[in-house]
Amino acid sequence: MANVNGVDLSERLAALAKEGARSVVRVDARRAPSSGVVWSADGVLLTAHHNLENEEGIEVGLPDGRTVPAEIVGRDPTTDVAALRIAEKDLAVPAWAEAGDLDTGHLLVGLTRPGRVVRAGLGLLARAAEGWRTPAGGKLDRYLEADLPLHPGFSGGLVLDLAGRAVGLATAGLLRGAAMVVPLPTLRRVAGALLSHGRVRRGFLGIASFPIRLPGRVETQAGQPGGLLVTNVEDDSPAARAGLLLGDVLLSLGGEPVAHLSDLLPLLEEDRIGAALPARVLRAGELKSLTVAIGARERKEGGGG
Repeated sequence: MANVNGVDLSERLAALAKEGARSVVRVDARRAPSSGVVWSADGVLLTAHHNLENEEGIEVGLPDGRTVPAEIVGRDPTTDVAALRIAEKDLAVPAWAEAGDLDTGHLLVGLTRPGRVVRAGLGLLARAAEGWRTPAGGKLDRYLEADLPLHPGFSGGLVLDLAGRAVGLATAGLLRGAAMVVPLPTLRRVAGALLSHGRVRRGFLGIASFPIRLPGRVETQAGQPGGLLVTNVEDDSPAARAGLLLGDVLLSLGGEPVAHLSDLLPLLEEDRIGAALPARVLRAGELKSLTVAIGARERKEGGGG
């Protein structure tokens, strides 16, 4: 950057915006338009889940000015990512990059299409960190928060670095008031699941629970300060088949201690479905060992385990 003057930088940004605009579409699925990004040349688009207030009658505005109908392939509320499909071929796919070298302070370009023409924004990568679990329980492979303007149509836009690489999908739906970037590894994983199953499959225990702190004597016995008190066990669920009972305190699963729901969620990722995991519970003051075969959540995601 030290050798780039203002004119060169301005020309560079204009060139990036022009090239990137070929891969950014307008999504009409609610009262105000939002944005979307071309994922594959054969008509698959990615946008933000919260953009899709309407399930039917969705339209997409293409870079060439045409408007075409779209259908929802799948959506994942926990990462705020959704996939759409349109009957178009030879769409312009952006040059995606892992962007593992992005760090706090790097410049980013945000491209959205809230109307017929693309809108560009310039900002810093305000905060960058390793993997992050969203408030809804979704896993992002990197935490990327950008200092980009949150104008109408921001969510679902394309985020580029100054090398012109597409580094993620913009969304304002994960943290209130924050411009977040869903990185490529997360998009690849979530889009693959949506295209294969229409949703992101997650493991399922079939319990309702809330965290409790154990009394001093019991804490010493359990070897940890807290656990998850089981308040409901669904009939014929993995937990029920394993022998978990109402009133049990779940202490660990798969060898990992669980004291909060946030501890349990990482243990119920898709790759755990079908796995038989050891569980340790406290029942009527006694430690018990069980084996739980993780099931697959078949219905609406979110909530308990």
